[in-house]
Amino acid sequence: MTSGNPAKLIFSFAIPLMLGNVFQQLYTVVDTAIVGQALGVYALAAMGAADWLNWLVLGMVQGFAQGFSIYMSQRFGADDREGLNRSIGATVTLVAVISVLLLVVSQAAVRPVLEIMNTPEEVMAGALIYLRIMFAGIPIIMAYNVLASILRALGDSKTPLYAMVIASVLNIVLDLVFVIVFHWGIAGAVIATVMAQLFAAVYCLRAVMHIEIIKLKKAYFLPESFMSKRLLGLGLPVAVQNMIIAVGGIVVQTVVNRYGVLFVAGFTATNKLYGILEIAATSFGYAVTTYVGQNLGANLLERIRRGMRSATWIALLTSAVITAFAFVSGRLLVGMFISGTPEEVQYSMEVAVYYLRVMAAFLSVLYMLHIYRSALMGLGDTITPMASGIMEFVMRIAVALILPAVMGQNGIYYAEIAAWAGAAAVLVAVYFVRFNALRRGQTKNTL
Repeated sequence: MTSGNPAKLIFSFAIPLMLGNVFQQLYTVVDTAIVGQALGVYALAAMGAADWLNWLVLGMVQGFAQGFSIYMSQRFGADDREGLNRSIGATVTLVAVISVLLLVVSQAAVRPVLEIMNTPEEVMAGALIYLRIMFAGIPIIMAYNVLASILRALGDSKTPLYAMVIASVLNIVLDLVFVIVFHWGIAGAVIATVMAQLFAAVYCLRAVMHIEIIKLKKAYFLPESFMSKRLLGLGLPVAVQNMIIAVGGIVVQTVVNRYGVLFVAGFTATNKLYGILEIAATSFGYAVTTYVGQNLGANLLERIRRGMRSATWIALLTSAVITAFAFVSGRLLVGMFISGTPEEVQYSMEVAVYYLRVMAAFLSVLYMLHIYRSALMGLGDTITPMASGIMEFVMRIAVALILPAVMGQNGIYYAEIAAWAGAAAVLVAVYFVRFNALRRGQTKNTL
């Protein structure tokens, strides 16, 4: 990442990530489609009722993994192999402890939180089963995310792609067997997901163990005070940022639950497509974090500036293409998830299509959010992304509580857009302030 054309590097690094995310979203979509078509709108609504609580925990898992990998990419860019290996050893120990804590707390809290969220009684049992099994797999999901983050920090975005492609195929096959053949219902779908994640973790572990520059000693697994503080200083704010975002989503879901099972089902159908809309943004984000982190380690600020300009244009063009696709194919896409009586299908479809078009129209804002949040993390700043998460929280809740009172249930669709806009404004402004300060500091050091 420290030499060559920035646009080409960022794009070529992001493509495998994008393809991997496509397959990851594919099995999420297939999960939902199989549950929605085979088990009906009530099962679909149960998955929707569990979505944000699931993201609350999994977002923290991903936040720690992504935050810890920032220091790895910086040490790799600086050609500091000792620091790289120490950071990997410390990461393994920290995530083991974090996984156990998350597992215990999530299992204890799942039912009370679902009750607080006004989860409809008709879908409570299904949501509870879904979350209990998913949370039991936290150590597996954490292992995959950390191992994939290590590979990406070292510039390997292809191995996580291969892992996710094979895991996606495995998940789809297991979905069909567990749900349709064995009739395990929602439990079958989530068991298939956890088993697929286990395969992906083992695949990435094998790749990490074959990287020559990774040579771990026993002493590295006993983190020094400095290393623990450094890693937690990067990882904890990202995890807290995701947690704050998820809590805002839980509040929105609590409002959505008031409108009944059919509204929840339609809302869920579009939320399951949210990941597809966001695929390229997430992929470009990982690429930008690695690019900025490695070039910062090498003290190549001018390359960072050029790379960010390229990344911004790539992201804007990509979001425009996806927006057009969503408007043209939206009804067909959400129709994959919804089944039931004609009246149930019609109502849920209207909710899903309207919500999808609202999100698609403002997709460029989401893409800028990812690009500049990732750039700041590459610079070692995870506090501002956390602050942007607080802004998302405030905007999402304010709109979710105020707009429905003014314009009815349609107001809830704009909570997500307001959250994107508020966070993006903070991130873009702070990025330019921080980057310009770095350039001024570099200029002074050369005088």
